[in-house]
Amino acid sequence: MIAQSEYHDRMSIDRSYIRVKAMLIAPNGEGTAHAVSLNAPTAENPGGFHRLIGGSVEFGETHRAAVEREVSEELSATIRDLRYLGVVENIFQIDGEAGHEIVFVYTGRLDPEPAAMDATLTESDGSVVPVVWRPFDDSGERLPLYPAEVMGLLAAVVE
Repeated sequence: MIAQSEYHDRMSIDRSYIRVKAMLIAPNGEGTAHAVSLNAPTAENPGGFHRLIGGSVEFGETHRAAVEREVSEELSATIRDLRYLGVVENIFQIDGEAGHEIVFVYTGRLDPEPAAMDATLTESDGSVVPVVWRPFDDSGERLPLYPAEVMGLLAAVVE
């Protein structure tokens, strides 16, 4: 179940400036899927959407430190074999409001790995969001993955 508080909290985020994020493509042990959050429906995505694990880089923090901190805070996990993949720019609409992010993308394995079912992460505001395993071969997936520009980096993870 998607937490309603997460949907309402998105409405109060100041999107009037470019945000810097650090996110993780976190493959499972078999290398067939990666962990993503399952987010509440929006005007643009009435069925919800998937988003990479991670979050904002804080002032004075490196993007590497940010992804490690976010994973620790949200999943109570560490990242093994952390590797930088690249940066993507994410310009988007959420509930009709424009957003703009610069996202530093990493890959690495979560320790412990989230459960196959009923896994969750806890956002900084206390809202609980489901974590699911999205197949790398996601041609049959009905929900979009954000940031969408990360699709070009996924191939580097499954090589």
